[in-house]
Order: sequence, then structure tokens, then C-alpha cells
Amino acid sequence: MPQNEHHDPEPEFLGAFGSALRATGEGFPVDSRPELVTGGLARGRRRLLRRRLAVTGGAVALAVVGVGGLYAGSFATSAQQADKASVAAPRDGGATTPTARPVGESGTLKPGEAQIPLSEIAEVLKANTPAGHWRFDDLDGTGQGLGGYFDDGRGEAAVGVTLSRTGRAPDAGADMVVCPEKAYVPYDDCTTGRFGDGSRWMVFQGYEYPDKREETKNWRATLLTKDGFLVDVSEYNAPAEKGAEISRENPPFSPAQLKTLVAAEEWRALLKRIPPLPTTPGKADKPGKLAKPGKVRQAPPQIAGDAVPATLRALLPKGLKVVDKGGEGEFAFVVVDDGKGKSLVQINVQYGMDDVADQLFGSGDVTTLPDGRKVKLTRQPGEKGGAGVVWWTADTMTKDGFRVVVSAFNTGAQHEAATRAEPALTLEQLKAIALDPKWAKLRAK
Repeated sequence: MPQNEHHDPEPEFLGAFGSALRATGEGFPVDSRPELVTGGLARGRRRLLRRRLAVTGGAVALAVVGVGGLYAGSFATSAQQADKASVAAPRDGGATTPTARPVGESGTLKPGEAQIPLSEIAEVLKANTPAGHWRFDDLDGTGQGLGGYFDDGRGEAAVGVTLSRTGRAPDAGADMVVCPEKAYVPYDDCTTGRFGDGSRWMVFQGYEYPDKREETKNWRATLLTKDGFLVDVSEYNAPAEKGAEISRENPPFSPAQLKTLVAAEEWRALLKRIPPLPTTPGKADKPGKLAKPGKVRQAPPQIAGDAVPATLRALLPKGLKVVDKGGEGEFAFVVVDDGKGKSLVQINVQYGMDDVADQLFGSGDVTTLPDGRKVKLTRQPGEKGGAGVVWWTADTMTKDGFRVVVSAFNTGAQHEAATRAEPALTLEQLKAIALDPKWAKLRAK
């Protein structure tokens, strides 16, 4: 792959990968509906989350590729995850190590899978990394991903690689090569760029746990080729991605070496063995929900562009300084400061949620307005490890399932310690934002 490159400061990020990843690290889905975040960031739009969350855990990207059908499905993840391809990496538990176990059933290939000899993947790794000792538990199998251990004399480190291809959308997979938002993912450095042949790359230097409860570093490089193939490499400063003692100060390969590794020409021959995913017709109903006889439930409309972020900023109370912002489609966030400390505020605007209204509004502090809208107010502790973090939410829904849910935190990032006693917005202010008539105008567009 050509090594001529230029920096791409504002890469476009489209595709369906982000919607699956939004289910990572933002709570847990209810009844297999990842849109049901109980107070806060709902998993809506398809694009932004690759910037924020795909890099939070070493196995996240590996596991999620098989979930949404966007990427081919036989990958080596950790031994604990290989059997269930969950979108979320284990939150706690014992050490996990990369293995050569492909995700699949009884050796039967699924659409988009290829049986690439793991020994050939290993040879490319060896040929494009510095001098050192490689150790692999098993190279007899086939798949599209491989985990191993590398030691250059400074300590053994876990390393994993996956090969995949994107879906058929024009810019599918572009979310994989965009840096995350620091309001959601802590990292030391992240760079992106484009090679002369049109391939795009990202090199990320971060941590296995956003709250750094273990000092395991996770560095990764991802390459998206112009013809829709992905090479993704992760490395750690420990012999396992989770639960193992730190074996060295940093992962073994420098950012420049990681970039060179994912761009190695030898991957091309292996990538070409991965068949394209078949084109599948759209379903009349939402996954996991059967339409009533004689009635076809239409897919809810989707919100695109920056209408939600712009509207959120316009509705903020006076006296708040916006120090960070982001979002698109159904999701937006701002970090505000009223002079008393930073506070994260986030919103999701969603159509078609009426089928789960009972689950969202079946308990707690719920009121019903004269026009039929339900309002639920929630105070709860933060969930991302930041010390003293509190999470306040105003969740609203119309009778036909149009949902606006706004949350605020007493910190500028959920994984960081509280910067103030309470969020910068009161529950009443969050409620006022969620119920503002501007959302109805947005809905009508």
C-alpha cells in the first residue's frame, strides 16, 4: 500500500457500524432493544459512536463486527467472548487472552466469512513487526482474526489482529478510522490520515478501561481501504487485555510501527479471500418484534445532520459556557461550565419507541401531561467509574412513540471524577429542554 499520505482533519463518517457500537459502554439493552437506555444516552444514530466508544476496550471492535451484520463474522476474540460475540467487553472478571478461536457454529461458514489459515495471518504479523519472539497458542485453525503474544525482551504483550470487509454502503466502515470524543473516551493520543491510494487510517493510544481502574494500555491501528476492507490491530502492555499484571510500560509497537503494520501489502492477498456480504432485503418490522397480522410496521424515520446538536445548544439556559460539543443525527452532547465546574449534557431524539413505552415508563417518577406525553425524572449514580458522579435524566415520550431524553452529569466526562456537587442543569431545566416545542418542529421535517 502506498506510503504517501496526507492528514485528513475532517473525515466523513457514515455507515451502520456506529449504531452497534453505541450499545457498548452505555448501559445495557432491554429486551434486545439497544435504544432503551434507562435515562441518558440512547443508542440511536449510526455514525458518531465510532469516534467515542469503539476504542474503549480491546475486544469491543472484534466482538461487535459480528453483531450488526456489517462485517464478516469469523474473528478471534478472547476465549470468554468467542462463544457469544457480545458487543460489550467483560466489565469485570478474570484475565482474558487473545486466542485463535473463530466465532462460528460447528465450522459452518456464515455469509461474508472466509477461512483464512491462521498460520498465514501469523506470517504477515511476523514479517511486519520488529525483532522479537512471537507466541501463538494455536495456528492450525482458520478464521479472519488471530491473537498472540509478542516479547521483545521488555515483557510479553498481547496482540490481536482482525481482517474484515465493510457492507455495501458508499462510506461503510469510515467510522472505524475517526478518533473518539474525549468527553467519552480518555486517551493519550489519536491521529488519522489518508494514504495516497485512498486508504484511511487511525492510530489510537488509550486504555483498556475508560476509568483506568487497571493501568492496561490499549493501542490500536485501523486501516480502511478504498475498496472496503479493514485491517485492525490492537496491542497491550500486558499479556492479556484484562485482569493481567502489567508487564511493560507501553505496548511493544510504536504508533508509527502500528501504522506500517496495518498498511502492509501482504494483507491484500488475505483480504481478497473475504467474500462480500450478501444484499438482504429490508425487514418490515423492527428486529425481534413481530408485526400484527395484516399490518406492516414501517421503519421509523431517522434524523440526519446537525439539527439535534444545534437545537440542544439553542435551548441551554443562560449563563452556561459551552467548552466542548459534538453529535449528529439523533444524538448530541455539550460540556458546559457555569463557573462552578464542567458538566456533561447529552440528548437523544428518537422515533418509533411506542412499543417499549411500558418498559421505559412503567415505574419511577412518571407523570402524564394533558396531551398524553409521559415524563420520567431520574436521579442515579454514574456508571462509568468516575468518583462521585451523579446522573440526572428527563425522559419524555409522546403517545405515538416520539422520545426526547436529556441527561446531565456533575462532571465533564462520565469516566472522570465529579467536578461539582450537582449537574449544571436542574431536573426542571432538563425537563423543560425535553418538552420544548422546538423538538416537535424538528419532528415534522
